[in-house]
Amino acid sequence: MATVTESDVITGVVLVEPDSHGDERGRFVESYRRSWFPHGREMLQGNRSDKQAGALVGLHYHLHQADYWYVPRGRALVVLHDLRDGSPTEGATYTVVIGDENELGVFIPPGVAHGFAALTDLTITYLVDQYYNPDDELGVAWDDPEIGADWQLTDPVVSKRDQTNPSRKDLPAGRRPYFGLRT
Repeated sequence: MATVTESDVITGVVLVEPDSHGDERGRFVESYRRSWFPHGREMLQGNRSDKQAGALVGLHYHLHQADYWYVPRGRALVVLHDLRDGSPTEGATYTVVIGDENELGVFIPPGVAHGFAALTDLTITYLVDQYYNPDDELGVAWDDPEIGADWQLTDPVVSKRDQTNPSRKDLPAGRRPYFGLRT
């Protein structure tokens, strides 16, 4: 059975260490199960992204959408930052390496900014509980000193979009998440 643990750094973030079963033919991993997340919602869409070592994605956040990330190949440094006004962990930053040698899934609730650095070439899969909505695709500066993330990359490859995200203190009114359930 998988080990499911809520983060002690950011409220609502859940880490899953799935069971892995293997033999001479290969291995099997149950990477997601709805019952692991009593406060989560049904995941509606699955996505996959392949990145080269040195790529940096984020920081992105959603007002309404939760994500579940899993890295079946390679290693990613995941950076999470609690942007939710009124959260008991508001302003906290948490990093964790997932993928090869640290097989974890990460559930990210709405309002928690999330990004990753590709420490190796990798594949990341992510499930989301909302269909894609461009109005709920928001970002905060990946290199904001207030967030203080150490991405462990000396020369990251960052998209134009991610290079232009505002700092935390400059997030526009009405686009700041709050702590609590959203529908």
